[in-house]
Amino acid sequence: MRSNLLMSSVLLVTLLLSACGTPKPTGDAKSESTAAATAAVSVPVSGKTAFWEMYKSAHSWAADLAPLALESKSIPGVKNQAGKAGMWTATFGSRSQRQARVFTYSVIANPPDVYKGVTVGNPLTWNGPTSTALSFTTSDFAVDSEAAYTAASAQAAVWIKSHPDKEASLTLGNAARFKEPVWYVLWGDKKSGYSVLVDAKTGSVIK
Repeated sequence: MRSNLLMSSVLLVTLLLSACGTPKPTGDAKSESTAAATAAVSVPVSGKTAFWEMYKSAHSWAADLAPLALESKSIPGVKNQAGKAGMWTATFGSRSQRQARVFTYSVIANPPDVYKGVTVGNPLTWNGPTSTALSFTTSDFAVDSEAAYTAASAQAAVWIKSHPDKEASLTLGNAARFKEPVWYVLWGDKKSGYSVLVDAKTGSVIK
């Protein structure tokens, strides 16, 4: 299962209010204030926002880390929209350790498997980049997921209009057939959906 996750990845409050001498809120008021606080922070984030949080954690694992993939995910309670997602995964490889790890960033917790913030997957054997799964540098990752989504949705406008219920997923990766890493934006599924490739360095749609 972990190997499949790695391969597919390679082509994301508790509010405390207290004041002396003030009346305590009722149980309903507590529930409402907690729900409001959670809603205030449970918003989707862009790929770059999540990536850098995971990158910092990954760098403490391996100084020679190589980004391999970044992928948006869905999580109950947060609606993905316009290139932002409530949860992202990033895959990093380390040549010195001959390992790769999948990191997850989520804006909320979804027990028992998903925690808020960054979580680190178990190490997996990695023998380095291949022609179909190259690493990329952070400088090549210039275009954020929001901009990639905007460019892709313009290309897919007709299809989106006739399939308004289909949510988009975004995957950032690199392969030898591309000049730079690309965003793969997919509405629906690979079998019957619509996909667009966007250059992650220039933001242009790849025909």
